[in-house]
Formats: sequence, C-alpha cells, structure tokens
Amino acid sequence: MIQYNCRALLLLVSFAMAACGSRESALVQEQERLANSGWQTGIALYSFNRFSFPETLDMSKRAGVKYVEGFFFHQLGNEFGERGMSDLDEDELAAVGEMLAERDLEMRSLYAGGNTAEEWVRMYEIGEKLGLDFLVGEPEPEHWDLLDSLGRASGIQMAIHEHACGLSRFWHPDSVLVAMEGRESFKACADLGHWVRSGLDPVECLRKLEGHLLGVHAKDLDEFGNIEANDVKLSTGVIDYKAVIAELNRQGFDGPIYIECEHDWDNNFADVKYAVDYLNSMKD
Repeated sequence: MIQYNCRALLLLVSFAMAACGSRESALVQEQERLANSGWQTGIALYSFNRFSFPETLDMSKRAGVKYVEGFFFHQLGNEFGERGMSDLDEDELAAVGEMLAERDLEMRSLYAGGNTAEEWVRMYEIGEKLGLDFLVGEPEPEHWDLLDSLGRASGIQMAIHEHACGLSRFWHPDSVLVAMEGRESFKACADLGHWVRSGLDPVECLRKLEGHLLGVHAKDLDEFGNIEANDVKLSTGVIDYKAVIAELNRQGFDGPIYIECEHDWDNNFADVKYAVDYLNSMKD
C-alpha cells in the first residue's frame, strides 16, 4: 500500500510539473507572438520609482513584459545603495545586465540627462555597456551636435522626449523636428500624456513625427489641456487609445510602447498590469 501511494505521489508530481512547464511554455510563446507583431508593450521603470531596481524588474516580469526602460536618476537600492546608473562602475553595470538577463528582460532604452558635455558622454558610455538601442532625453541646444556625433559613433540614437508646455522646449512636435534637422541620430519618444496636458491632440502629434518615432510613453489623464491634470488608469481617461494604436499601426511603428503609470506610486502594480494587458489586447 505504501509503495502504491508513493507511485501515485510521483505521478501527481510529474503531472504538476508538466502542467507548470506547459504554462511557462505558453507564456513564452505568447510573449514571442506579441514581440513579433509590430510594436511591443513594455514598462517604463519610472512607474515603480519607489522601489529598488531588482524589485522593479520583478514587478515588470510579473506584469508580463519583455522590455523595460530605465531612468538615470533611479536610486537603485540593494547593493547599489542610493546611487544611480551614472554612479556605477563597469562591474556594477555588468551586474545590472545580469539582473535583466536572469529575468529574461531587455532594457532597450534609458531616460538620460546631463548638464555638461561630460555627463552626456557618460550617458552614452552607460548605453554601450548595457547594450541599449536608444537614450531618451531633452538635451539643451549646445549639446545637440555632440550627442549626434556620439550617437553616430555608438549606434545609440537619441529619442527626444516631450514634457508639457512650460516645462520643456520640446513640448510641441515642431520643436522636436527642429532638433532633428541635420542630425541623423536624433529621433523622437512620444509622450502621449504630456501632449494632452499641453492641449495637443496625440494622434496629430504622432502624424507630425511619422518616420521618426523610436518609442512611446503611454499614460492617461483625467482632463485635456490642463497642466495639472491627474494621471489615471490607462483607458479610463481622455486619451483615445484606439485612435492612437490605429495611427501607430498605420505608420508601421515597431518600437516599444512603455507603460508610464504616475499615480498610487506605492501600490500601482495592478494598474500597470491592467495597462499591459489592455495594450496587448489591442494586438489581437
């Protein structure tokens, strides 16, 4: 009787492991399908800026994405303490890469900043160490030519980001186009929420930047044309995401759309996960 029960237990364990493996395989297949069908849903780690770097990666993995965007002023926590990306040495940057690889995540881009030429050079050095595709930032005009040169040399492009009117020289797509003129490594990162804060139609803005988009920051707001508008759960605010996705599909956009959730900072995982699932459902 004992022998029989042991066999039964082994069978149950085998079935459970097979079922678990099947679910993991199905998840991998679904992620591959989504990654190979045009644009990809990712998470801007700024959404989880109250948490340590390893925690942000764990939450991103649980949310079901493959791609993440870091930010240079993140206090990384754990063994890194209160330091950010620009404070890490070569071995520590390698450890960052290992943390990503352990979770089968890819950091394709990093929100970057610099007040001096030396600080911007450091951003591109970090980009090369981490194998980034592009940086996201709002550089001042005196650095544009330097950054274009660094971008052409490294293969890391600069995606101009747009904060809202009054907060950024790049609040309007026309100003982004000015910075791009004659600079082949300059592209754009579309921030849908900040355009809405500035009273701009995000679909029209996307059209103006057609052929130049590297990434998108996806958030939602409760009011149009108000700098003080509140961040809300994606698809419950004023942004027409069906129209946004239709326009990106028309353009053949194949870059990352990063969820950027800027409310309930200490407890926003459920809304981030909802946003991931909502965007992924628009690929079906």
